[in-house]
Amino acid sequence: MSAEPRINDRIRVPEVRLVGPSGEQVGIVPLAKALELAQEYDLDLVEVAANARPPVCKLMDYGKFKYESAMKAREARKNQAHTVIKEMKLRPKIDPHDYDTKKGHVVRFLKQGDKVKITIMFRGREQSRPELGYRLLQRLAEDVQDLGFIESNPKQDGRNMIMVLGPHKKKTEAMAEARQAQEARKADAKANPGRSQNAAETDASDEDADVETGVEAEAPAEEPAEA
Repeated sequence: MSAEPRINDRIRVPEVRLVGPSGEQVGIVPLAKALELAQEYDLDLVEVAANARPPVCKLMDYGKFKYESAMKAREARKNQAHTVIKEMKLRPKIDPHDYDTKKGHVVRFLKQGDKVKITIMFRGREQSRPELGYRLLQRLAEDVQDLGFIESNPKQDGRNMIMVLGPHKKKTEAMAEARQAQEARKADAKANPGRSQNAAETDASDEDADVETGVEAEAPAEEPAEA
């Protein structure tokens, strides 16, 4: 069955409760009278409550109504917040520079309102020292506690140890702030065209750090061979 309401001559009842173009209550009138009023106003007679007795019908521009409804649904889908889980992989003996780089990505993800799955990868003899991974995860959680919290405590999963960080900020809030920041950058670019190119290059370099799946991959070439 069609989900669309019946309109005009598709309505098959002797009388209807009529609502005018501005929402005013006309009252119960014969169907023929309702169709006559629709022609006078150059509008459609649309059945809006088929199960009522008698059915409720309204005078409206049905084509315009369908278009506006479709645009509202499209805007709602556009603003819908999707939960995304990013992933960051670390080694238990990560050097300070790499740690700061990885932490910077975690900070960025949490600011965007995304969850972050932190994976500590153990290789060779490192598997006998799980406390190294645990301490590293706790350190990272403390470093970003202003932006996120431990949603899933560290746990061993084969050769890996995993922890999930959740953002304090909701995804919808992060999206709203991102749109505001984008509008501010556009305004600044118009006011200062000489600086717009550098800002664009910086944004592009930041985006290159993300893999399309939302996973931050560790470069295998820098890792020692497994014992």
